Amino acid sequence: MRASIFDEGAFAPCPAPFNLAAHVLASGASTPDKIALSVVRPTGAQRWSYGRLITAVRGTATGLLEAGLRPGDVLLMRLGNTVDFPIAYLGAIAAGVVPVPSSSQLTAPEVQKILDHLSPAAILRADGVPCPDTAVPVFGPEVYERWHDLPPADYAMGDPERLAYIVYTSGTSGTPRAVGHAHRAIWARQMMMDGWYGLGAEDRLLHAGAFNWTFTLGTGLMDPWTVGATALIPAAGTDAAQLPLLMKRNDVTIFAAAPGVYRQILKFPVAPMPRLRHGLAAGEKLSETIRDGWRAATGTEIFEAYGMSECSTFISNAPARPSAPGTLGRPQLGRHLAIVDEDGAPVARGMPGTIAIHRDDPGLMLRYVGAEDATAEKFAGDWFLTGDLGAMDDDDQISYLGRSDDMMNAGGYRVSPLEVEAALAGLPGVTELAVTDLQVKDDVRVIAAFYTAAEELDEESLKAAAAERLARYKCPRAFIRLDALPRNPNGKLIRKALKRPDPA
Repeated sequence: MRASIFDEGAFAPCPAPFNLAAHVLASGASTPDKIALSVVRPTGAQRWSYGRLITAVRGTATGLLEAGLRPGDVLLMRLGNTVDFPIAYLGAIAAGVVPVPSSSQLTAPEVQKILDHLSPAAILRADGVPCPDTAVPVFGPEVYERWHDLPPADYAMGDPERLAYIVYTSGTSGTPRAVGHAHRAIWARQMMMDGWYGLGAEDRLLHAGAFNWTFTLGTGLMDPWTVGATALIPAAGTDAAQLPLLMKRNDVTIFAAAPGVYRQILKFPVAPMPRLRHGLAAGEKLSETIRDGWRAATGTEIFEAYGMSECSTFISNAPARPSAPGTLGRPQLGRHLAIVDEDGAPVARGMPGTIAIHRDDPGLMLRYVGAEDATAEKFAGDWFLTGDLGAMDDDDQISYLGRSDDMMNAGGYRVSPLEVEAALAGLPGVTELAVTDLQVKDDVRVIAAFYTAAEELDEESLKAAAAERLARYKCPRAFIRLDALPRNPNGKLIRKALKRPDPA
């Protein structure tokens, strides 16, 4: 039986010199009057043409350079759910500065860890977004919004292998990792255009996420702009029940969201969306219940993709390449993947193993910044180990078999239990604490904390203490007291036992 390896349709190498922002905005430069972005709400829309968007991006690049930043400097983004987020992101990259997008939900102590780790040259901070007191220069909206109108900077062209941006992800060690991506990462995303999206210049793609989520930043903005399409984002605070009506009024052809958003939409009557061709889903496993419900309500399919911060998406199904029921889909053409054993050797077709990406994949990260050992630990020979289990059949379809570690998934966010446990250490009255994610109903998982204490503690007080230490999506939704945490004879926590109805 042949090995579980996929290496077909080699992808064209990234041209040099290269700049990620220049690549994203090249198509729009030829159609400056076309709408690049609409921020939609039931009462209307805020629209940005490609000409206005490009002017703001290149003006921001000028502002950063005039503020003293230089190519290669790190810029921490503490921005909210507004159009300022993608403008600042692309403006930094246009100037050769390395942006670090971060969730506005992070607390000041969590942001301090990023400052200590990366030593950024400056911070862009929106009003009301948490940030610790620091000697690092901080620029607010009264400064960075004025940059939009400055004369345009030239794109900083260079080696496509150089660092372009950094995103944070939680690792199995409990320490969030700074994932460094090269400028070539955007070039590699072209494999997703046919391999997942079915996206063209005439499409109008609405992404249900916030501007400052990396899923939105890539699938909702960068990729539509790369092909000259129109991106639409719901205004902050838009209820899921309103999304079908917004799609109908704005002639949306493709809809993208985490599976949980589809589930919320299907709780209500769904308005007809005559121009919608299909939906896209990523961030967590899409259930057949949601897929079937969406098909019944809209007459359209949802195409799912699997990926991670270190390589975006690389397994998917698509309008031109539908997957078999119960599978994730196939590797996108141009990818180099395998299912490997613990030694990094590809297993036989149909056998379970770890989903792995070859180090020559153009979309793979450069490294974990400032964590060389952690980078090395993720490789077995030439294979980058995702930590997720799967099996590849003879038709290249990959079935997802679960996580090989204890990473939690709540609302589409992957969260390390060790990170949460470290942040909650020392809660008053708690002697021991462990966290995991629990399925509370079909398609819904939440983070729960199990603790030991002399007596039952006030749950609301525990939740309030957690909110001071962790971003909201990392906070436990329940605190459950046990007589003892489940452990093996050697004293090691049996985390899987916490998922049982009676974890004690």
